[in-house]
Amino acid sequence: SIIGASGSGKSTLLRCINLLETPTGGEILFHGDSITGKSVKASSYRAKVGMVFQSFNLFNNMTVLENCMIGQVKVLKKNKDTAPYINAKPRQISGGQKQRVAIARALAMEPEILLFDEPTSALDPEMVGEVLEVMQSLASDGMTMLVVTHEMAFARDVSNHVVFMSEGVICEEGDPQTLFSNPSQQRTKEFLTRFARG
Repeated sequence: SIIGASGSGKSTLLRCINLLETPTGGEILFHGDSITGKSVKASSYRAKVGMVFQSFNLFNNMTVLENCMIGQVKVLKKNKDTAPYINAKPRQISGGQKQRVAIARALAMEPEILLFDEPTSALDPEMVGEVLEVMQSLASDGMTMLVVTHEMAFARDVSNHVVFMSEGVICEEGDPQTLFSNPSQQRTKEFLTRFARG
């Protein structure tokens, strides 16, 4: 999980990892190879690295089924008959259901890793638990996930590694129990204290 205050660079980091933003420095490695090299085809790379956005990013003119099939048909060149789902349009379902459809759409691509950009921030509080439950189940099944989140309990209890960002840089990182119970950086301590009070 990647945690930190709003504006600390968490979502930008995630967007660089998915090549939605072009990194201006450093390198991002996938299976040991740089993803920013000239030989890397962004669409092929993104087929292996699914993305779930805070605002769902579903296609409102498509059914739930069509939203889940679009990547398989357009990118993986699969037949339309291979991914049955339901026929509701996004406007007919709740925020929690929309986010679960967004997760299903990302999973339909059979990615090696899923990136989540604050997947619960646009949801009503009662819907947050539903989506976190799906994510926890994915983690239990061994899905590699990189999650930008303000859900501290989720970051602490489900993650095996937590990164705290502040002012555009990684301030501290490590295993969740150590980072949450005994952070070494003052900025991390202040952030977690504010969250505990909030």
